Amino acid sequence: MNKELLLKNLRNIPDFPVPGIQFKDVSSLFKNPECLKEMSDALYELYKDKGITKVAGIESRGFVMAASLALRLGAGFVPIRKLGKLPAETITETYGKEYGHDTIEIHKDAIDENDVVLVHDDLLATGGTMLAAYNLVKKLNPKKAMINFLIELEGLKGRDVFPADAQIDCLLSLEGK
Repeated sequence: MNKELLLKNLRNIPDFPVPGIQFKDVSSLFKNPECLKEMSDALYELYKDKGITKVAGIESRGFVMAASLALRLGAGFVPIRKLGKLPAETITETYGKEYGHDTIEIHKDAIDENDVVLVHDDLLATGGTMLAAYNLVKKLNPKKAMINFLIELEGLKGRDVFPADAQIDCLLSLEGK
């Protein structure tokens, strides 16, 4: 994977959404076809032999690569959305994040005990959103659940919130906060 290409095209937005946050804007990677291909190929290589049956993407930036990867793997795509956005019966999880609280939901019938699930999002910062998503997926009792991010901000130690046995992979690790 061409990490230099991805890093060169990753946009940083200071003080968004609140002062002190250095927002890593992956939309600049999505709009570049070379970057999109690099990320798609790297994700496919990581997971092509893992038996994944569902890829769950977290609203909204997590949808992009999760849906693309699901297609390449021959797996289904499962959206994990903000409260009130899914039409059928759901389960929910409320969590704290670096600048507030939020609630996410998943359809109750999205995953079953025969599924091997990869839960994907764009960025690991403090880990709150993904931990909530991972907990939702685990409540549906899949055979196995794994976690993936495009970017990890190592300085925020987001990995520390997950159980020790959680399998977590990231394409890019950055020291920043």
